[in-house]
Amino acid sequence: MTTTTTMERPAEMTLSLRAVRPNIVQSIRAFRVNDLQEAAHAAGQHFLYANLGNAQTKQDVLDLIAQQFTFPQHFGKNFDALYDCMTDPLHKSGPQPGFVIVLEQIPANAKFDKEAREQLLDIFRDASDYWGDRKIPFRCFYSFL
Repeated sequence: MTTTTTMERPAEMTLSLRAVRPNIVQSIRAFRVNDLQEAAHAAGQHFLYANLGNAQTKQDVLDLIAQQFTFPQHFGKNFDALYDCMTDPLHKSGPQPGFVIVLEQIPANAKFDKEAREQLLDIFRDASDYWGDRKIPFRCFYSFL
C-alpha cells in the first residue's frame, strides 16, 4: 500500500483554479489552504494569506492583514486604505497574473460584529470587481472563527 503525500498527489487530485469562478469572494469550506496555495503557484498567480484568529477588533484585523500581506509602512489601517492596497498600486506596478487570497478565521464577536465582517468582505468583493473589469482573476476565500 502506498501513501500519497500532498507533493505526490496525482494530477487529477490537484485543485485547478479553472474550476473556480475567476472573480469571486466565497467561503473556503470546499477547499484546503494548501491546495489553494499550490493551485495559485501552478497558475503563476499571487497567493496572499492572512490568519485572523488572534484578532478581536477592526484595528486588529487590519493590522494582521497589513502584516501578513506585507503592506507598506504607510498603510492607513482603515477599510479605504485596504481597498487601495488591493487595487491601484498593484495595477500601476504592471501586468498582474491573478490573485488567490485566503482570509482565515475572521473574528465573529461583539467587537468585530456582522456589520464589520460584511464591510471587510465587501472590500474584497469590490477588489474582485476592480480586477474583473481588467480581466484579471481575483479569488478570495474566507472562514469565520
